[in-house]
Amino acid sequence: MSRALGTTAREERTWWKEAVVYQIYPRSFNDSNGDGVGDIPGITENVDYLDSLGVDVVWLCPVYDSPNVDNGYDIRDYRAILDEFGTMADWEELLSALHARDIRLVMDLVVNHTSDEHEWFQKSRRRKDGYEEYYYWRDGAPDEPPNNWESIFGGSAWSYDEVREQWYLHLFDEHQPDLNWRNPDVRDEVKELVMWWLEKGIDGFRMDAINFLSKADGLPDGDPERQLVGSEHYHHGPHIHEYLQELHDETLARYDVMTVGEMGGTSIEEAADYLADGGGRLDMVFQFNHLTVDWGADGQWSLDGWGEWDLTTFKKVVTRSQNDLAGEFWDALFLGNHDLPRIVSRFGDDGAFRRESATLIATFLLTLRGTPYLYQGDELGMTNTAFDSLDEVDDPMTTGIVEELLAEDAVDSFDEVTDLVDYMSRDHARTPMQWSGDENAGFTDGEPWFAVNENYPDINAETAMADEESVWHHYRELIQLRHDEETLVYGEYDLLLPDDEQFYAYTRSHVRETLLVVLNWSTESARFDCPGLDTDGAELLVSNDPDTPANPVEREFRPYEAAVYRLDGGES
Repeated sequence: MSRALGTTAREERTWWKEAVVYQIYPRSFNDSNGDGVGDIPGITENVDYLDSLGVDVVWLCPVYDSPNVDNGYDIRDYRAILDEFGTMADWEELLSALHARDIRLVMDLVVNHTSDEHEWFQKSRRRKDGYEEYYYWRDGAPDEPPNNWESIFGGSAWSYDEVREQWYLHLFDEHQPDLNWRNPDVRDEVKELVMWWLEKGIDGFRMDAINFLSKADGLPDGDPERQLVGSEHYHHGPHIHEYLQELHDETLARYDVMTVGEMGGTSIEEAADYLADGGGRLDMVFQFNHLTVDWGADGQWSLDGWGEWDLTTFKKVVTRSQNDLAGEFWDALFLGNHDLPRIVSRFGDDGAFRRESATLIATFLLTLRGTPYLYQGDELGMTNTAFDSLDEVDDPMTTGIVEELLAEDAVDSFDEVTDLVDYMSRDHARTPMQWSGDENAGFTDGEPWFAVNENYPDINAETAMADEESVWHHYRELIQLRHDEETLVYGEYDLLLPDDEQFYAYTRSHVRETLLVVLNWSTESARFDCPGLDTDGAELLVSNDPDTPANPVEREFRPYEAAVYRLDGGES
């Protein structure tokens, strides 16, 4: 896409900048046949629900054929649908139903690794048919890995294969061997499968762990002092931009589609490199700097200091992304997804102020500069669950980390990390969608694959849609506001009161219009006072409190009160 004369990348108008994306984790969304597992027909049954909410794009987590070691992110066949999710005909019906309602479909692209049951790996481990170098194989004694790299899921990043009598690399689970992108045949295979799905009519890809594709020459040992040993040798490796640019030029550039790359451990500068010409030409990047504010000193699974964060630091991190990434290119706006705990439990108050804080977070996500990504159930204010034992945990990352802590005698029992797991585990996002107060939250007529959160009688879609003051209706109102107000899409972002410990406030300005967003991100009331800001004649556009005044300085804001105002008129 060529840049218009005199414009920045941010100012170029495209459908995906103006869209609101809704992420679906199919296993937990809706079960249509009573086997306890969400499926594609179950999504199709609820397309009108998505349309009513007002979203523009569905990002569908993997539905490909898979052994499900990592809930579908271990793919056995990229061109087939997992039986328990349905058939390819079911998927085509879903695509048609979405497109009929002007909702686009984005698929997950998982090509850093495959399942160890994939045909490529089975042939590679047997050195057959030219597949010898499709993965990273290294010699070595069975009890001594080739280097000291650690798996993201805990333990060594290497496993010994008795068939080939060599070690293979897996940055994730041992059943997810990493593809060798140095091999041009691997890159050609990926381009073919990308073209196959684009030809079926999809509207883009979310690219899983895409910054891990390129590994350093020689796979050298990593710094043993790093939180994840070896990561410096594959985070943004030496050929990553070359690989992504090749993929873009030979496949994606031929279609009007959107791409967003998942990139853990990525700085703002590194993220920008992928959005610039020649850097791979991604449209957006999921970078997680704002989601590390509550980590402990030793990282996400630190035993000390986790869960503590302050608003001023959070504002600083988000504002940097708004100015240095969204300001020149574009940003992917998110606080939750299938790999993260529930946003109201993490950044709000899922007890006394659940509705208030959930709607404040919604206001935040839908009024920043960038494309908002909503995760299923967040529009209901769904919360974290609780785990009494490791047996109740499904997530391989959580179990791997806990087992490693136990093996290293860092903790003596699961009880010592229960609070941390209840705060941080990926499983919180994977409890079944809460559709109603019926048994199993209306998710299934059978035994659900994963336990439903016990609060479903109070928190569910049926109840929320019937309540005009619910979290669901607030999301719907904000999505409509974003569609109506060009300023919320293309307007400049300016932070107000950067040192205030309660208010997150900012303006969005475009042409002759300025919108003001005021968020009292606190359990305490406070008066909004911003010297130099002219609020005379302010027009209240949306709020999460029926008593919010027309002028933001007329009274104190209640706990988690959120409001959006128009400060001056003029056509945008």
